[in-house]
Amino acid sequence: MDGIRLYDNEALEACGASRQKIVEEITRAYAHQIYVDGFFNGDPHPGNFLVSKKPPHRPILLDFGLTKKLSSSMKQALAKMFLASVEGDHVALLSAFAEMGLKLRLDLPEQAMEVTSIFFRTSTPASEALENVKSLAEQRTKNMKVIQEKMKLDKKEVKRFNPVDAFPGDIVIFSRVLNLLRGLSSTMNARIVYQEIMRPFAESALQENIIRGPAINSQWVCGTPVHSDVEAKLRQLLIELGNDDKILGIQVCAYKDGEVIIDTAAGVLGRYDPRPVQPDSLFPVFSVTKGITAGLVHWLVDNGKLWLDENVANIWPEFGTNRKELIKVHHVLNHTSGLHNALDIQGENPLLVADWDHCLNQIALSTPETEPGQEQLYHALSFGWLCGGIIEHASGKKFQEILEEAIVHPLKIKGELYVGIPPGVESRLATLMLDTDDLNKLSEIRRRPGLPSFLQGEDTSRVVTTIPVIFNMLNIRRAVIPAANGHCSARALARYYAALVDGGIVPPSHSSLSKPPLGSHPHIPKFPSEKTNKLKGRQKKEYDDDHKTEYDEELKADANGRKIVGHTYTKLPTDSISSSNASVPDSCTNGDDFQKNDVIRIFNSPRIHDAFLGAGEYGNLVLPNGKFGLGFARLRSDSGSFSGFGHSGMGGSTGFCDIKNRFAIAVTLNKMSLGTVTRKIVQLVCSELNVPIPEEFSTARETGPDIQPKILIN
Repeated sequence: MDGIRLYDNEALEACGASRQKIVEEITRAYAHQIYVDGFFNGDPHPGNFLVSKKPPHRPILLDFGLTKKLSSSMKQALAKMFLASVEGDHVALLSAFAEMGLKLRLDLPEQAMEVTSIFFRTSTPASEALENVKSLAEQRTKNMKVIQEKMKLDKKEVKRFNPVDAFPGDIVIFSRVLNLLRGLSSTMNARIVYQEIMRPFAESALQENIIRGPAINSQWVCGTPVHSDVEAKLRQLLIELGNDDKILGIQVCAYKDGEVIIDTAAGVLGRYDPRPVQPDSLFPVFSVTKGITAGLVHWLVDNGKLWLDENVANIWPEFGTNRKELIKVHHVLNHTSGLHNALDIQGENPLLVADWDHCLNQIALSTPETEPGQEQLYHALSFGWLCGGIIEHASGKKFQEILEEAIVHPLKIKGELYVGIPPGVESRLATLMLDTDDLNKLSEIRRRPGLPSFLQGEDTSRVVTTIPVIFNMLNIRRAVIPAANGHCSARALARYYAALVDGGIVPPSHSSLSKPPLGSHPHIPKFPSEKTNKLKGRQKKEYDDDHKTEYDEELKADANGRKIVGHTYTKLPTDSISSSNASVPDSCTNGDDFQKNDVIRIFNSPRIHDAFLGAGEYGNLVLPNGKFGLGFARLRSDSGSFSGFGHSGMGGSTGFCDIKNRFAIAVTLNKMSLGTVTRKIVQLVCSELNVPIPEEFSTARETGPDIQPKILIN
């Protein structure tokens, strides 16, 4: 084949070929091979190319030789890793590592990002090689110092320590190609900006699957068995909404009379994450978190650790300053403490919301704007730190410890409900995005009374646009923000409300049709260590036995050929469900969740529903006719009477229950809107079950001035 060698600088200059453009073209071709074709040559060294003598002087690959074929999942993971590095997205980076099988021995997201960014750094000419090597050596020394301090290693140990526990073979060839391309660039004295050249191909690899909605993707709805005729109708509605581009990813779970009747997942985890939503995927649910936090306060009251009419300053001495001495626990729960603007989120660095101690200190130093109990004004963020401070001071334990003790462990929802995620769950996280069509409607609501201060004013659209960006960040996801950053699956949230609707009685085990089983994940994942890798023989077996989960046992049973799940579906009657069947059925005393015929409860008070609603003997603790009871939003039927309680979150996620009908439902989603999708889901499910549709979600209120903003800001 006739052409010019890359080493022949004189010939290249004589024919007018640009070395910069040649290397850019080669880089572009390899990006296409890796991210689009999933089949690439592993030898892009200078000797393997010629350049055509005639314009446009295209590079010619001489020997395809060493090649690598990537699976679709590996191709997507590599693309995700690249884009995460470009955008500084730590969550996506750690998720990409998990997807490709790259396992780290410890949690070092910042160092992982730095190392990955080095992979895709701009190449430098040979003349700058020495300086570049020196810079990389300094960075490596800095990173190893961090590892040494975190692992408490001496100088000899840190030299032997490998922070990577498992390194997939595909990455070896991928790394080789990147290094050879960088060497080729240096040889040709070119400066290649890999982030710009490779980005369109990486984006294409992810977006080609995301744009395949339900109309052409038969796997858009997760293929778990259908529990009921209502669920079948719901799935059809989700497909219609998906075809209208109203859904990115979603989960819906519902309980009726203590049994699961819906557990559906559909769509994808993110705009740049084409992996399908699964029943155990974790969604950020914003102010749905308030309903969980309120439950913890009531749990402490139920256990005699706290009283609703107690002054907060008696529990939290630092709080008793600046005219806050008379604020009581019930004022906090009822949004009548006057501290709705206690933290100036816009005036301060918004990332300070991730600093738990700072936020508690600011709350303790704050001054109320109104007298306690005089006016109900939504405490969008301050509610969480007010309750969080009360919870920690009353219990003497950390917020997350109480969450696990009161809710996670008794409900058996390990690994699927968090306020502040732990390291190791990133691969199950859904990523938020905005429904841009709804942004245009924000100008109509920004001056509505009761809207949080950070959503008022002329910059409402700008502020709302930044919210998914901030709440997608790893440090915000890991922070404890009890008003706004809960992460959960719909099935965990629905199980919580199914327990609350029955007065605190824990429902029977979740549906066996839902895979993986609810509660089968470790709640706090453990990172591999060198010690576990050195274990052999009996020690290794003992370690493995200690770290088994319920799901591991079930997988083993499957491997032995035993039938785990039957294919019988629960068919609900299509006629009216009698409201007289409001007591807990006898069957609830059987099963794994009940020991010695004693019902397990997370609440013992026979008047717990009145406490949640601020009704009955608790009526004097709430502002009359207010939207909120004691921590929960009070749901009304069209007749105006209280039908249940719950809490919605910004963008559309929600969880609530109907007391009389023993009905609980949860919706989690990642395409944030003004609530249209959630409202249609609730309307369908409630109508099919003859459950009154809460006023907040009813068709009658659909065009009113309040309904859409309610779901947006809650």
